[in-house]
Amino acid sequence: MNSDTDSYRLKGLRQQMVSDLKRKGVSDPQILAAFSTIPRHCFLDEAFAEWAYRDTAFPIGAGQTISQPSTVAQQTALLGVKKKDVILEVGTGSGYQACVLASMGAKVYTIERQEELFMRTSRLLTKIGFNHIRTLLGDGYQGAERFAPFDKILVTAACHMIPKKLISQLKDGGTMVIPVNDEVDNQKMMRIVKNGDRIEIKEHGHYKFVPMLSGIKATV
Repeated sequence: MNSDTDSYRLKGLRQQMVSDLKRKGVSDPQILAAFSTIPRHCFLDEAFAEWAYRDTAFPIGAGQTISQPSTVAQQTALLGVKKKDVILEVGTGSGYQACVLASMGAKVYTIERQEELFMRTSRLLTKIGFNHIRTLLGDGYQGAERFAPFDKILVTAACHMIPKKLISQLKDGGTMVIPVNDEVDNQKMMRIVKNGDRIEIKEHGHYKFVPMLSGIKATV
């Protein structure tokens, strides 16, 4: 991991990425500030550092990807992050999305089913100064009931249905953003607001995520 250096070139590429996000309609100053300051290249292997600032998804091992910057920004915008929000992220992956949320003042719990990624990302977050993010190894479909209820829940893998267990862990008035559908090329981004026993659902375009799987995959 290239977590110790942040060259002028990489800083320049990061600012180009931010400018690109602005052109694509990202306007929240807190989101843009997070993207401006977090060294995204730290979350990729050093050999692929410059890929971090392209608007494309990229493999990170264990069959997972780091989402393209515009997707991270759009999911974050839909979530409506406020300072001191308690947020559960389902699907830690590289850890970048969790860092964006934490940079915006949220208290972040993030759960990962792949033990290999859980261990690697937990070490990385500590190394780059985000040790206040609570990483959890577990089944994302089950959420993190012992830390519930959450103001917000963000799911970063595609579910075949909206998990009732996650809805139950939202506060009244809480928001969940989640891609839904088994079909890779036809996943719909859902923004869900919980109002008592009712949930309000709105669709926000089509995306492509890796599927969300149940259970825990232990390191062999």
